[in-house]
Amino acid sequence: MVSDAFNKFVEITKRLRKDCPWDREQTHRSIRHSLIEEAYEVVDAIDLDAHDELRKELGDLLLHVVFHANIAEEKGEFTLEEVIDGITEKLIFRHPHIFGDAKVENAEHVKRNWEKLKLEEGRTSLMDGVPNELPALLRAHRLQEKASKVGFDWEKKEDVWKKVEEELREFQQATGRGAPGEIEEEFGDLLFGLVNYARTIGIDAENALRGTIRKFVRRFQYIERRLGERGRDIRSSTLAEMDELWEEAKGSG
Repeated sequence: MVSDAFNKFVEITKRLRKDCPWDREQTHRSIRHSLIEEAYEVVDAIDLDAHDELRKELGDLLLHVVFHANIAEEKGEFTLEEVIDGITEKLIFRHPHIFGDAKVENAEHVKRNWEKLKLEEGRTSLMDGVPNELPALLRAHRLQEKASKVGFDWEKKEDVWKKVEEELREFQQATGRGAPGEIEEEFGDLLFGLVNYARTIGIDAENALRGTIRKFVRRFQYIERRLGERGRDIRSSTLAEMDELWEEAKGSG
């Protein structure tokens, strides 16, 4: 049963904290970076549709959740049971259409209620709750999405694109003036505008860029492999050779 497996797992993590010198030395901060890495490895497995890897990576992520709870319990901050009770209460509170009498028409209505209920939990701003540690494209998307829930949004996607074009002109003007600080600021505005336009047409900019990065890596590695087959090293190859193989890579997917 799941409960038996979970209880065994928790006991193992507690024994590690007690008996393993390395595990015993860890703190919330010392393994903070690993928690972020494990979350991204889960995302990678999802992107690759690798079910077996996803199972493994979810286990690694669960380890960090339980491990942080163990550390907190040792310090008298909170327990794993309190973590579980807290998320259980939150899920019930934020789903009144399931556990209460509220009525919803569709998924969008659910999302609007979700943001409203967050404010009732004590948050003072709609912008609260979007972690600073999120990748910038994803954070921009989430902040824009939250603002749109209260009507702070463009009415037509064509207007959003006009804003992108305006930001592009301002970026080009800034590059002409050559002021580094201004160029960076205007480039940021341009990226923010592009994320906003992507959102209005149903594209997640973070996912789109991740896909393009994977494609770039795949095609570049194709160039490396083909050059190797020719007995050539990429460091001594010409741009013309690499361009030829890049086009070849594009044809192969």
